[in-house]
Amino acid sequence: MKALVLERKGELSLRDIDLPLNLGSQDVKIAIHTVGVCGSDVHYYTHGAIGAFVVREPMVLGHEAAGTVTAVGADVRNLKVGDRVCMEPGVPNMSSRASKLGIYNVDPDVRFWATPPVHGVLMPEVVHPAAFTYKLPDTVSFAEGAMVEPFAVGMQAASRARITPGDVGVVIGCGPIGIMTALAALAGGCARVLISDLSAPKLTIAAQYPGITPVNITQSSLQETVMAATDGWGADIVFEASGSPRAYQGIFDLMRPGGTLVMVGLPVEPVAFDIPASIFKEARIETVFRYANNFDRAVNLIASGKVDLKPLITDTFDFADSIAAFDRAAKGLPEDVKIQIRMPF
Repeated sequence: MKALVLERKGELSLRDIDLPLNLGSQDVKIAIHTVGVCGSDVHYYTHGAIGAFVVREPMVLGHEAAGTVTAVGADVRNLKVGDRVCMEPGVPNMSSRASKLGIYNVDPDVRFWATPPVHGVLMPEVVHPAAFTYKLPDTVSFAEGAMVEPFAVGMQAASRARITPGDVGVVIGCGPIGIMTALAALAGGCARVLISDLSAPKLTIAAQYPGITPVNITQSSLQETVMAATDGWGADIVFEASGSPRAYQGIFDLMRPGGTLVMVGLPVEPVAFDIPASIFKEARIETVFRYANNFDRAVNLIASGKVDLKPLITDTFDFADSIAAFDRAAKGLPEDVKIQIRMPF
């Protein structure tokens, strides 16, 4: 079957690839409908590696996906042929100590779509464990279903933050994950969230959501804005979602005494971290790696209408134009939030 294959750094091709689709007793076969283009997919395309994960042989890209069940294994009871679904792309070793602790996202044995050497899902069909496949309510479109995966990162950040209702949050970075973190924080109980960035178009998109206050740091001081909004006290929670080392300069100045820093963005360069500043405020520091045990909650929030991700979908490309979609995403245009690819269906 035809797939979008990263042949090597900087080279994509749409070509036939022979991959096994063996249906186990606890698996489902899924016809892929919509796939989102993630920043990690683009990074593999442009850089050929993310940390220790290096593209050493051709790899199918894509891990944010939704589709329709076309076959079920003999022991599957929660899904049936015809169900519209989204899929959690990381499959852990369910016998591992991490899985038994409920933190399967950090299981060293996890196999995650489009992370070398595991193939992704930009192809017509995939086989996936039913336990990591979630039925979409009738009110949730395929496009929204393909947004559940990145929204789950925001959900993980909100969960790690241990939000108390009425908290004031700050999100640094107004990319897809930053906006979704802000939405998850509001859904989790924050009274308001300030979100900062350099990109006026992205901030305009975020500003359409009630409860989110945009801060353009080319025009205003984030610290001064936060202090003005909190009567000089500081934010209860600061989410770092940009991945920029510069974001950590003065980051504890945004926070109230005893506040929380949640690190979501993954820097690719060393970060100067002000340990004394964190100690003086006795800050609680949390980290986020993907997500665990919240995919179904993410689906529920979208289905309820409390979280609307549709405004974040900038453009949709046909599968035949997948390479153009990746080239567009690689440009990092300021008005782009999420690019999606629609499969032939």
